[in-house]
Amino acid sequence: MNQNPQVIDKILAETRVIAVVGLSPKPDRPSHEVAAYLQRHGYRIIPVNPACAGTHILGEHCYATLTLAAAALAEQQTRIDLVDVFRKSELVGPIADEAIAVRARGLWLQIGVINDAATDKARAAGLDVVADRCTKIDHARWRARQPQQG
Repeated sequence: MNQNPQVIDKILAETRVIAVVGLSPKPDRPSHEVAAYLQRHGYRIIPVNPACAGTHILGEHCYATLTLAAAALAEQQTRIDLVDVFRKSELVGPIADEAIAVRARGLWLQIGVINDAATDKARAAGLDVVADRCTKIDHARWRARQPQQG
């Protein structure tokens, strides 16, 4: 899948709140490592994992679904900017539908997660979409290209 570097840069620059679908509470899991990295770099992480709903991961309340997370955030006058997906490719369809329904600005599928029907649908609904890439790796590259703050 051909990724547009401008879309990646736009997502990383404009995103503030990232719902991480499939975020594991286990520090040795890639989803946890990536989410912790993004949190350290100023993004608010919203865990979405039905198996951990009601607990806290990385200090944030974990929700069973994107819909529940978006509703709770709306009460705080906050919205989900990006949905970062750590799930199997065949499970992405309903996640993309929810991302569209909660009016997220973007959908990002991690390395190895590819679902053309879901990404085409999200793109058609106006979301910025990236697939088969890692937010941590792309953020580190993007950050290295930013002018240094002095």
